[in-house]
Amino acid sequence: MNTPLKIAIRGAGVTGLWQALTLARRGHSVILAEQSAEPFTNACSPFAGAMLANRCEEESAEPIVRELGERGIALWKAVYPSTGAQGSLVVAPPRDRKLLDRFERMTQDSERLDTAQLEALEPSLSPRFGTALFYAGEAHLNPNAALSFLLSEVQQAGVAMQFGLSGIPPGADIVIDCRGLAANDALPNLRGVRGERIVVRAPEIGIQRPVRLLHPRFPLYLVPWGDDLFMIGATSIEREDSGPITLRSALELLSAAYVLDPAFGEAEILTLGAGVRPAFPDNRPRIIPSSGYIYVNGLYRHGFLLAPVMAELVAHYLETGATHPEVFGADPA
Repeated sequence: MNTPLKIAIRGAGVTGLWQALTLARRGHSVILAEQSAEPFTNACSPFAGAMLANRCEEESAEPIVRELGERGIALWKAVYPSTGAQGSLVVAPPRDRKLLDRFERMTQDSERLDTAQLEALEPSLSPRFGTALFYAGEAHLNPNAALSFLLSEVQQAGVAMQFGLSGIPPGADIVIDCRGLAANDALPNLRGVRGERIVVRAPEIGIQRPVRLLHPRFPLYLVPWGDDLFMIGATSIEREDSGPITLRSALELLSAAYVLDPAFGEAEILTLGAGVRPAFPDNRPRIIPSSGYIYVNGLYRHGFLLAPVMAELVAHYLETGATHPEVFGADPA
């Protein structure tokens, strides 16, 4: 299709922003409508860990996440200059080394580091863990900074922004629905998975890349955001409320951070919060076309990783009719 389309996008989280940016840069006329009056007020995107971890996610995710995620990382690097590309680490306490061995078997493209190699990458971790898995091709973001960057790029690309609009802007040739869990009025099999996280300021911590701590009771991931800020997270709770973080989750996350590095005992807690991520029963992302209306949803805990490539797939579909057999389809039962 060579004629530019007038496209309305519903939802201005990371998925909607990538859709708007990709399609506007391809010459389409784009309107981005968001229900909240201010950017990101009701989005789950700011609560993301924003780890671009296509290989580490192999441990529990479908192979399609690895496939799409590799392209997603490349698109982030091409568009966002502040993409952290230092790779990621997975560690386990010595008594739980079997967890690290299992993780290595379940994933691909890792390098097993000895004590000297780990010390060269993250000196503070080597005395306590001695070994780690290193995934050199993975990356990470500060989600708040990345969202602000995307919003600015979308506006510079000529996208018309409409905040405080819950309906569909009139006159569009195509509507692309990126509302996340709010789309369950039309996608009944969509469910919410709550993710909780804590942001701390820890000047004494020098960790430069995402670290996953494997632990039988308190698994953790830690993401450095720059300026001495760190995001601590891991929870995936089958609940659809986005209320305050629970006491139990806070205790578990902070205890695990202390296991990772006791210097976190002196960290300053800045924010505690929770977001609800949209997922289908099989936890796979979907693009669902339906008579001039396209749903892009079900990105689960991989929103930042998959949003760029989902936008690219939608653009290819609009321009050529091409579909990805594992992504395009109906709302799964």
